[in-house]
Amino acid sequence: MSTFKELGLNSQILQALTDLGFETPTEIQLKAIPQVLSSKQDLKAFAQTGTGKTAAFSLPILEQIDVNSNDVQAIILSPTRELAMQIASNIVEFSKHLKGVKTLAVYGGASIEDQVRKLNKGVQIIVGTPGRTVDLINRKQLKLSNLKWLILDEADEMLNMGFKDELDKILAVTPKEKQTLLFSATFPKEVEGIAKAYLKNPIEISAGEKNKGTDQVSHQYYVVSERNRYNAIKRIADVNPDIYSIIFCRTRRETQEIADKLISDGYNVDALHGDLSQAQRDSVMEKFRNKTLQILVATDVAARGLDVTDLTHVINHKLPDQIEAYTHRSGRTGRAGKEGISIAIVTVREKSKLHPIERLIGKKFISTPIPTGKEICQNQLLKLIDKVQDIKVNETEISDFLPSIYEKLKDLDREELIKKFVSIEFNTFLTYYQNAPDLNDSEQMRGVDRNSDRGSKRRDDENMTRFFINIGKKDKLNPARLIGLINDQRIAKNIEIGQIEILDTFSFFELDKTYEKETMSAFGGNDVDFEGRSVNVEITTKQRTGQARSGGGGGFRGGDRGPRKRTGDSDRGNDRKRFGDGDRKPKTDFGGFGRKRPGAPGTIAKSTFGSDQNPKRRKRI
Repeated sequence: MSTFKELGLNSQILQALTDLGFETPTEIQLKAIPQVLSSKQDLKAFAQTGTGKTAAFSLPILEQIDVNSNDVQAIILSPTRELAMQIASNIVEFSKHLKGVKTLAVYGGASIEDQVRKLNKGVQIIVGTPGRTVDLINRKQLKLSNLKWLILDEADEMLNMGFKDELDKILAVTPKEKQTLLFSATFPKEVEGIAKAYLKNPIEISAGEKNKGTDQVSHQYYVVSERNRYNAIKRIADVNPDIYSIIFCRTRRETQEIADKLISDGYNVDALHGDLSQAQRDSVMEKFRNKTLQILVATDVAARGLDVTDLTHVINHKLPDQIEAYTHRSGRTGRAGKEGISIAIVTVREKSKLHPIERLIGKKFISTPIPTGKEICQNQLLKLIDKVQDIKVNETEISDFLPSIYEKLKDLDREELIKKFVSIEFNTFLTYYQNAPDLNDSEQMRGVDRNSDRGSKRRDDENMTRFFINIGKKDKLNPARLIGLINDQRIAKNIEIGQIEILDTFSFFELDKTYEKETMSAFGGNDVDFEGRSVNVEITTKQRTGQARSGGGGGFRGGDRGPRKRTGDSDRGNDRKRFGDGDRKPKTDFGGFGRKRPGAPGTIAKSTFGSDQNPKRRKRI
């Protein structure tokens, strides 16, 4: 078994690694460190998330850094400020016994003047986001003429975030004679393009198969109706009392909405997304790392750079738009040799999206039933009993109270005492889940969509108005884009949408009848266009397709309306959900220590033991 010493690292670096508890190199470290130490040739390296990429490129650079020079000798570009901060923090830890090594993270959301002052004092290693790095170059504060190493970390995500122009500007001011190291967890065609553009005859190394998921992660999926996504998340959390998880969402708004609902339902949760200030983001991450929070609801971008090694679950509220992003999400768990579970919550129509992900990660998703109330109660009860068994009794503190307690309980036998003890914690919980609906739809599990145009008709609803719109499939319209178009008109908050029928040259949609005039006004007075075509909306009657107007074809059968949705209730990125109330939690009588005030990221609301809280108090773990 190889050691870090055998890789050629000096004693000061080895001591830092020992202090951090690093014993043996990972596969990517075994391959990358000797290569960078022994050669100036460019390097293209694939490594799955959580396999030690930061050490793989930073340790050989620290071994060769010239501490007598204050010039910037290495720059590491990363897609997000969280990741930049994490990398810089790791390098500081690795170099703590090396005198004279100075590292600086530069990123947006922080004072550029402070970063300039630190730059002027002399820094050898810069870790930066592309945008802030370009700003410093444009101000002539960051000089890269003596650069020896350029590292592109998470290159795939930098491309996804649209940083190619910034990368080009940074590369333009770097010397030709430098070593470029490209590290990526996935290698789509775009990253291969970066490698061809920025690297010269690179050596390629790989730890694991490209784009494959880690063997430490199992992949499960739950089939739910659209309105039960949120209820499914709560049941997943409830059936796993020790859950420590990230819930991934596609948009900032969706992230905050789900976090707020979970907070109001009594879970130790907070949100992480781009609308938070840097101070709020830092506060949320600090609480999540020290496990004050059990669940973090985050966007893909915000969750990059989270150095958390013991997540039990990753939950995909919805699958990402780009399948490569799934490997990043699932890679947040199953790290440092630990097992992890990645869960995808999908509707029947979304099940087909699992197949390309399976091909990408080289694993099959396991169909898993949504936990029943009985399963949840059993797990919670056993967790309580385990806690009782493991609790340490402070004899000194409670001895004075025991005689009076024994006196009050003297008429209760052992079994009755246990029953009453359990009931204190579980009466409300058991009552709540006693009649909770089964969220598993047998037809859905078999892949039959009861709301499709095959089979039974959707019920008609006289509270909905049916509208004609003069765009269809030939205009690249689909249900998600139509809902987005409706969203953009700002007709009303949380307006309900009924049936949507997308035909070749026109379409139909239903909205809450209450907002009939507002809908016509919004579409009639805003010069609305879609894909360059002027949009016309008219009120029509609820007839079968082909009876109201001629032409077109395909789509859903008229009158077969599905479950109502709020505006934006779709697979579109900016969706806004109307969650079902089937799993709303009733009040109960035990404390909620650590429960946060809804809507205030980074804060903890004080609570008093005995106050009315939800039956599922989410404890600190």
